[in-house]
Formats: sequence, structure tokens, C-alpha cells
Amino acid sequence: MVSLLARLPGRTRAGALPLVGLAGAASVAVSAVGLAGLALALVVVQTLDPVGGRSVGDSVVLAGRLWLLAQGGELRIASGPLVLAPLLLTLGLCWGLAQAGRGIVRLRTPVARADAIRISGVVAGVHVLVTVLLALLLDAPEARVGLLRTTVGAAVLATVAGCWGVGRESGLFDDALDRGPARAVLRGVLAGLLTALGLCTAVVAVAVVADARGYAALSGSLGGAGAGAVGLAGLALLLLPNAAAAVLGLAAGPGFHVGSGTLVSVHGVTLDAVPALPLLAALPDTQAVPLIAFVSQVIPVLAGLVAGMTVGRWFGDADGGSLTAGLAGIGTGVLLGVAGGVLVWLAGGSLGDGAMAQVGAPPLATGVAIALQSGIAAAVAAAVSRWRALG
Repeated sequence: MVSLLARLPGRTRAGALPLVGLAGAASVAVSAVGLAGLALALVVVQTLDPVGGRSVGDSVVLAGRLWLLAQGGELRIASGPLVLAPLLLTLGLCWGLAQAGRGIVRLRTPVARADAIRISGVVAGVHVLVTVLLALLLDAPEARVGLLRTTVGAAVLATVAGCWGVGRESGLFDDALDRGPARAVLRGVLAGLLTALGLCTAVVAVAVVADARGYAALSGSLGGAGAGAVGLAGLALLLLPNAAAAVLGLAAGPGFHVGSGTLVSVHGVTLDAVPALPLLAALPDTQAVPLIAFVSQVIPVLAGLVAGMTVGRWFGDADGGSLTAGLAGIGTGVLLGVAGGVLVWLAGGSLGDGAMAQVGAPPLATGVAIALQSGIAAAVAAAVSRWRALG
């Protein structure tokens, strides 16, 4: 929808169509397209099991509830509060809202600061309104929607994504980042975080492949024929970033929990009953710490090295020499720890108020550990990279 609006004639861009109205329409379109695509995927999966599959209406309701959870929402079911965002869906939603903001800015370039703020506010406000209406519509005795948490989560997500898209397209972020080494530091944090997540995802893949027989046995035991297998694979894909964030806690040192009775860390493994989710076949089968857990300990250092090298490469002539780059590398490592802690916090949650009330890695301990390890590595890498650049 946004791309079509961007092709309108110049007179329309000049103001015949109010930017506020277009921003609201684009925000609604993001939710509509996202919900429709998710519901269609669920309906298609259910058609593989015409006997035991869900009805179209149940599939639509499930899609709506997944949409709310992806925004940090809360569902109160019989076993307690369900708070676990499928991060892959969350990332898709953030991308859609950011693209909506960027598309609206393209309709009138350059955009004044006041207009940029107005567009961001409308995109976020309309998204929150749509989310609240969806939450009220899906509220049911068997799955009560925590309206306060859902509203706050939608507001934070839409504000961050909308401001990011509008700020990037309007150039406001570029103006702010042109002062000092801020651009180099942020690029370093992004490069380090992507490196850490990529390596953590590889660890998850290795662990699943190593116990592929267990994955297949668990998937087959849940039944559902083709629909069950495809549905479980889709759920595993949605939760793959959550699993990578849990491995980040393992790599940093504190480990991660899958319920109060299951803890995986390099200091020991404690096993207890876990949900029958095939992705959890990646967990160790015994209380012996697996080799892949020890290997993963290098991830924060490697992420710090990549972050530091990125900082050194992007340092300008006016930003300073090797010493300044090294200090910027320390700051980059600290910010990388903050980003890692936030990511771990977003990826965790609870599956009820009983034994599964704690899922994921501890955010504070993970963030501090990443900051310490990555900060040292980033400082050395940034100083060396800058020194080599200066010749």
C-alpha cells in the first residue's frame, strides 16, 4: 500500500492527501496484511489434517493471539499467565511499521522535524488503537487478554519502529549521528549483535541436528499427521530467535532456564520435565555439559572483535586515533551488553505460573557478562583496526 502511495502524482505529494491520514492508513495496512498472512498460513496448515485440524475461525483466533503475544502481550490461561513473544513475528511487525513510516516520508521530501514527529506519532497511535480493539475482540473466558501489558507493549514497539523508519528516511538520524564517532559505535554494536545471534543460531542448529532422531520422535508422538509436523516446524521457526537468545545467555555464562527445574549452563545441567516442543530436543539428554556449550563461550569475544573492527574501520579523520578508537570500542562493548540483555529479556517469559514460570536467560547477568567480555575484545580490535588504517 505504501509503495503505491509513493507513486502518486506530484500534486498529491504536495498536500492534497494529508500525511496524517496516509500514516494512519499505512499503520492499519501493516496490521491487516500481517494478520491476514498469519491466519492464511494457519488455515493452510490445518487443511493438511481435515479430520483433527482446527476450523477456519479457530485458526483466525490463534493468529490474532500470536499477533498480540508478538507485541509483548499477555494471555491469562488456566495454567497462569502466558507471556512469550515469538520474536520472528515481532521482527516482521517492526519491519512493517518501519517501512510504513519510511513510505509516508517519501511522499513529501524533505520532511520538517514537526512533520516527522507527527507521522511517527500517528503510525504508533493508530497501531496501538488497532491492537487494543483486537485484544478486546479476542478476549475470552479461556484466554483472557492482559490489556495493560498488551497496550504498553504495542505502544513501545510501534513507537520504536515508527521513529526508526521515519528518522532514517527523513535524514534526522543521519544529522544526529554525524557528530563524533556515534555512527561508528552504533554500526559496531549492530555488527556485533548480528554476529552473536548468527553464531547462537548455528549452535541451536547443531544441537537440533545432533539429536535429529529425538526431534522426529517427539514430533511424531504429538500426532496431527502432516498438519502437526508442519505446524510444529512453523512454531519452531517463529521461536528460533528466542532459542538463539537463550544460547546467548549460555555463551555469556549465566545459562538459561526452561522452567524452574531445567537449567543449562557450562557450570552444570539440571533437567526436569519440559513442554513437548520438538525444538526443545536441542536440550542435553543427560546432566553432562555438552561440548557445544563450552565451544559457545567464544561467542561474546568474537562478537566484540567484530564490533571493534567495525568501529575502527568507520572512524573518520576527525574522530581521533587508536587510543580514541579503543575507548570507543569499550563503549561499543558496553552497549553490546545492553543490547544483549534487552534481547534476552524480550526473548524470555513465562508459560503459566507453575513450573514453567521462568523461561529464558537472566537479562541482567547476561548483559553484564557480555559487556565485560565484548568490551575488552572490542577495545583491542578497534585500536588495532584504527592503527592499521592510519598506517
